Amino acid sequence: MTEQRVTIAIEDHVADVRLARPDKLNALDPAMFAALIDTIAQLADIKGLRCVVLSGEGRGFCAGLDMASMAGAGSGVDLTARSHGLANDFQQVAWGWRTLPVPVIAAVHGVTFGGGLQIASGADIRIAAPDSRLSVMELKWGIVPDMAGFALWQGSVRDDVLRELVYTAREFDAEQAQTLGFVTRIAADPHAEAMAVARAIAGRNPDAIRAAKRLANLQADAGTVLLEESREQAALLRSPNQIEAVMANLQKRAPSFTD
Repeated sequence: MTEQRVTIAIEDHVADVRLARPDKLNALDPAMFAALIDTIAQLADIKGLRCVVLSGEGRGFCAGLDMASMAGAGSGVDLTARSHGLANDFQQVAWGWRTLPVPVIAAVHGVTFGGGLQIASGADIRIAAPDSRLSVMELKWGIVPDMAGFALWQGSVRDDVLRELVYTAREFDAEQAQTLGFVTRIAADPHAEAMAVARAIAGRNPDAIRAAKRLANLQADAGTVLLEESREQAALLRSPNQIEAVMANLQKRAPSFTD
């Protein structure tokens, strides 16, 4: 890989991750796929990391597949083969954010199309600029969303709404995206807002945050969820960071957590 496709800057337990191909609206070429997969693997191994903010450089978050550079990229590839747990390589660039142990906040602006929307959907929270343009665009190219979109949208986007947007590939704006469940909220400066939320999360008990994400990721029957809630809570109660959270509140001071 000759050009850097993704940048990472870490400060105060928060990783500021940016897609860095602004001249192409951060469109996904083979180098971008490789960089995103590598970035997710790097972040998973960073001790002390408590939150990630994901954004795109330039005029948009991500325009989706770079069709010219990706032509033939999937030829001969067994898409049913799993290379990253539940996911293949193409799915990992979106699903991988959901499987990171810490929360991920996507700050989107401009175009967020196709694979770009699926990548943003891998985040726990999505904050969009008012001028954002979004689309489940794959049917325009005669294909279906296959970068974990259906798995990620389940539970946040109503079934009939999702079907209509997939079938038509039409564009929708940030206000519609919030109403439909693709976006958490709208902010004039989504990156600044995402960083503020990330810093707030980084100030909470990191053990409890990770436990909360594990619970939020569960897609199981109610009995399994109830049991896992009990297991996670039992592990947290009277642990050092949980005690520190209580003491800091009682003493009206900033907590000092250990990772």
